[in-house]
Amino acid sequence: MATTAFTALACPLDGAPLASVDGGWTCPAGHRYDQAAQGYVNLLPVQHKRSRDPGDSKEMVAARRRFLEAGHYRPIAELAARAVLADLPADAACLDAGCGEGYYLRQLAAQADAAGKSPALLGLDISKWAVQAAAKAQRGTATWVVGSNAKLPVLPTTLDRVLCLFGFPIYPEFARVLKPGGTLLMIDAGPEHLRELREIIYPTLKTPAPPNDQAPPGFSLLQRESLSCRIELDSQEQIADLLVMTPHFYRASPAGREKAAQLSRLALSVDVRLQVFSKEVSA
Repeated sequence: MATTAFTALACPLDGAPLASVDGGWTCPAGHRYDQAAQGYVNLLPVQHKRSRDPGDSKEMVAARRRFLEAGHYRPIAELAARAVLADLPADAACLDAGCGEGYYLRQLAAQADAAGKSPALLGLDISKWAVQAAAKAQRGTATWVVGSNAKLPVLPTTLDRVLCLFGFPIYPEFARVLKPGGTLLMIDAGPEHLRELREIIYPTLKTPAPPNDQAPPGFSLLQRESLSCRIELDSQEQIADLLVMTPHFYRASPAGREKAAQLSRLALSVDVRLQVFSKEVSA
């Protein structure tokens, strides 16, 4: 895949530009971050962690990789790629903020290649297990970084696109790293998303909160689009992977998880909403 090297990394300690030197990244002050054997770099200093091993566990990452690679969420990946690539500048730089094991960024790279585009791609996640899996699966697709959305290791006003799928948006940080007029693309679950699974694992379903239709500070709304479709899971293993890769696994009661474990087939609703925001020039 023809992607361009991402060169706008910033030192997480002092914010200075990082340069690629001898198998690692170094800032002018001498802070050095070695590249791991799998091809990623850890830019999450211990003082920026809230726990010893933040983010998704190794088990969650493996379950998500199996589920996504089976193609169940391919329509979501196609929706995201189409929105990112629309009017993308030739020399664009894009961040997947909360990239997980890299599925959506790999799909974006493939779509960009098919369209004759070669953006510089950065995949960032707070889980070292997720980033490690992403880098091992496709080292050349993107620059893969362990880091936090709360303090992105990216130089200011260097990105054309920020993608946040089912993630934890930190809007001031997204505004800081985007160029004026750059776009933030968010995909979140709609009220019907995985309803059939939720009906099994929870005693009752909460009434969904009304969607927040306000643009974040510093952004203006460009586009909203909904995607609804059906998927069929035809094994206990696929159902287990879906449950383990979502927060529902930890929120469900033991009885609810046991009910799900007895299933060998499940038809599910996929319901997501894409929102595209433009960074205001004055932000």
